[in-house]
Amino acid sequence: MMNPVTGKPYLNDAVIGNASMLAALGRSGELYRLWWPHVDFPQHVERMRAGVFVEEESEETVWTDDPAEWQWEQAYLPRTNVLRTAGAARRLPLRWETVDFAVPGEPLLVRLYKWTNTGRKPIRLRFFCAASLTIGENRLYNCVTYDPHIDGLVYFRHQYAFALASPLGCAQYTCADAWKHASRGYLPGTRVAMAPDGALGWTFPLEPGETAAIPVYLTAGSRVDEAVNAMRRAFAASAEDHLERTVRYWHDYLDVQPALPAGCDERTRRVYERSLLVFRLMADEQTGCVIAAPEFDEAFTRCGGYAYCWGRDAAYITTAFDRAGLSGMSRMFYRWTLTAQDPDGSFQQRHYHDGRLAPSWGLQIDEGGSILWGMHQHYVATRDRAFLEEVWPAVEKGTTFLLSYLDRDTGLPLPSRDLWEERSAEHTYSAAAVHAGVTAAAAMARELGKTGLAHRWEEAAKALKEAILTRAYDERRGTFYRALKLQVDRSAYQRAVESGFPAFAETDEKGYVSYYVQHDPVYDISLLGLSVPFGLLDASDPRMARTADAIERACAVPGVGGIRRYEDDRYIGGNPWILTTLWLAQFRIAQGRFDEAKRHLAWAVAHASPLDLLPEQVDRQTGEPAWVVPLTWSHAMFVLTVHMLLENEQL
Repeated sequence: MMNPVTGKPYLNDAVIGNASMLAALGRSGELYRLWWPHVDFPQHVERMRAGVFVEEESEETVWTDDPAEWQWEQAYLPRTNVLRTAGAARRLPLRWETVDFAVPGEPLLVRLYKWTNTGRKPIRLRFFCAASLTIGENRLYNCVTYDPHIDGLVYFRHQYAFALASPLGCAQYTCADAWKHASRGYLPGTRVAMAPDGALGWTFPLEPGETAAIPVYLTAGSRVDEAVNAMRRAFAASAEDHLERTVRYWHDYLDVQPALPAGCDERTRRVYERSLLVFRLMADEQTGCVIAAPEFDEAFTRCGGYAYCWGRDAAYITTAFDRAGLSGMSRMFYRWTLTAQDPDGSFQQRHYHDGRLAPSWGLQIDEGGSILWGMHQHYVATRDRAFLEEVWPAVEKGTTFLLSYLDRDTGLPLPSRDLWEERSAEHTYSAAAVHAGVTAAAAMARELGKTGLAHRWEEAAKALKEAILTRAYDERRGTFYRALKLQVDRSAYQRAVESGFPAFAETDEKGYVSYYVQHDPVYDISLLGLSVPFGLLDASDPRMARTADAIERACAVPGVGGIRRYEDDRYIGGNPWILTTLWLAQFRIAQGRFDEAKRHLAWAVAHASPLDLLPEQVDRQTGEPAWVVPLTWSHAMFVLTVHMLLENEQL
């Protein structure tokens, strides 16, 4: 499925990186996207392809991403973020392999190509690597030039530059019209062009059964000389040395984290390890910001984008970091939140890596509550008093804002966007997040000896809890409402009035009329947040148990299984989600219903991608990964579920 605006696939099949460089690839090994020097922005690749021309046999170059020409297989090297893709030709006597990885601590992407002659006679190959770099996500003002000092190409635009070269040098090159020339099997040697694309070529013979290796390096810098110097440093070591260093880095990274028990299911173990590896890729090395996912819909054709930091997602993710032994990454994230807080103490919907506000639908009050809750979770995990002292000014401002944002009528937080970013109301989940944030702030105040403030905040949290239990609970059904004061369009308002449901309208100072229904009765998985993770009510509370059972009945997906976000969900077709299914698993663990929880966990494991990456959604018809791959929140919920089972000696 292709994006009609960018021409890129929505689905990223694989990710590699080093926490400052992040790359997304397809199942053929084609490089779809590359972010540098931060993992969220900007993206620099329009397209990068590899192809081969067999002299005396080919009429045109055969590209490795052509499904008519190749059968592919793909896997990560065990316990690493190093990706291996292989292709077997359908017509030509060839097999190829690419090993892709970003070298830790260097602005260096390595693409190690290997070509094998599977035929019975010698052949002579022309191998081409063509790349179009829309640097800084812009087709304008790009330039590409041949640099004889590295025998390769340099791409540049304003504050970004990239070098593309091989330690073997090249036999051919060209700047501009790369696809046209490479497809014909010859590069004319155009030395410079104000264009985004260029290509390199190599020529070599292959005897039957012989393999030739062509390493291709892509380096980055803020200036041309920086990119070129990075390439020179890269040339100082062989591709095999870079590979060995990178493999060792990822093995060392995993080796210092607590391992799962020896009797754990092997696929569960692999998905768990992949989750930890994904965490390192999604957490920006320089800032600590954690993104929701690598971007895949940059033109916002079907969503509002994913390569941003949501405080809510990150609160779950950093809690998973702490459970998995990655507390240093949590500490960096909460330092980053200090750059993202507004002067009034609020935390807005989502941000870039530098703390600046990202495109937004408006305030989501659960974000601030979640961040304060997450800060306290990190303190509980580490007992790091210096951390509390560092974040205290943000805690105090953040709590003051939360308590200023309460509805005098209901006692709940005033209307804001829900966690799914689809509607405005006084949401029960958001209220639970705010309650958790205020409660956490009170606990942190008490730890720091601020007893008077702690007492006031504890009393405010009690009042908010009472408001949730009295105003957001439906006595008739014995379950919780999703929200109060749900904003609707005029027709929905009129239908509610005609049906006798409480509804009202308000006119603002400009004369604009807004319409509301008093109660939103839709069953939504987020209602479990009252218990897990926010602990406002115990999972054994009958009100919570009835709500959870009603959610499961309303949101379970026939056939493919799994749990939708809410009963009338239509986003991307209304698929089951990994994180929602694991949310129910966590609630069942809290109830002591372990067999049910393990069944939900097994469903998530079974619907991981072939590379053990967890998507956001699972296609309700095919059971295949859908939409976002990988989603960091999905991996966090997986890690949290695994640790909840471990704590209960159930795994």
